[in-house]
Amino acid sequence: MTLAYIPSPSTGVLHLGPIPLRGYAFCIIIGVFVAVWLGNKRWIARGGKPGTVADIAVWAVPFGLVGGRLYHVITDYQLYFGEGRDWVDAFKIWEGGLGIWGAIALGAVGAWIGCRLRGIPLPAWADALAPGIAVAQAFGRWGNWFNQELYGRPTDLPWALKISEGPNREAGLYHPTFLYESLWCLGVAALVIWADRRFKLGHGRAFALYVAAYCSGRVWIEYMRVDEAHHILGLRLNVWTAIVVFVLAVVYFVLSAKLRPGREEVVEPEPSGGAKPEDAAGVGGAAGADAAKPEADAQAGAGAAEAEPDADKAGAKPVGLTKGPEADKS
Repeated sequence: MTLAYIPSPSTGVLHLGPIPLRGYAFCIIIGVFVAVWLGNKRWIARGGKPGTVADIAVWAVPFGLVGGRLYHVITDYQLYFGEGRDWVDAFKIWEGGLGIWGAIALGAVGAWIGCRLRGIPLPAWADALAPGIAVAQAFGRWGNWFNQELYGRPTDLPWALKISEGPNREAGLYHPTFLYESLWCLGVAALVIWADRRFKLGHGRAFALYVAAYCSGRVWIEYMRVDEAHHILGLRLNVWTAIVVFVLAVVYFVLSAKLRPGREEVVEPEPSGGAKPEDAAGVGGAAGADAAKPEADAQAGAGAAEAEPDADKAGAKPVGLTKGPEADKS
């Protein structure tokens, strides 16, 4: 008999009058806000401007949500387009189903657009946001707890997750894989922050480290899950995806370190055409000096003209006007 376990919520939705408040959506929203907050702090520390991370996130987040949903629907199409299924359910994102692989891939496209508009290098922005993304995933996984989904194999461990009877699930005690992944993501965030401070990672290497570290944990967590999934050569599709993405992240990390060592000196350039206050003062001073120069020259010329009559009164003769014999007599 199991004396301790993690209970599941009786419902994932609370109603505020006619407005449904869904736990899954709240977890996603909280994760996004924390990621932007942490990313903003890291961006400023790297020499960027406050608010830039949020401005680019306006592009990245919607693209990421669409990408995450597309990946889930494509890889689990039988849940929405199979016999007896309603394809309209593919749009019900609040019921769960976001693939992190699609979210990162399409979210990067949105971030690239935002960075291009601001003249900012995408790798630098991704480095600043990397640990925040991991923290956002840690919050997001609790949405699976609200929906009672993506749990692991049956277990009698003290931290087992109690699942109630429902559509496509049987009541029982299971491994809380949502909790495992949440804790793993927090560890990944801490690793990236430490490594970035210790080795001054730049040019996308902090982001590559996040990707590689997350994928290494996702492999064993995915192996424990029992939800329906496609298999290739005996392995779940997401396991293969994690392996491929892990290899790509490591290759990028190594090549980037050789080709572009160190960290970017400037992550957010000054707006083109803008002059700094000291530059304006310098330009104004130079203009003032140039304007004063003709006046000084005019005063010098007037002084020289007034001095010539005085010289004649003193008996001075112009040089070169005396005749030769007079000059010999003197």
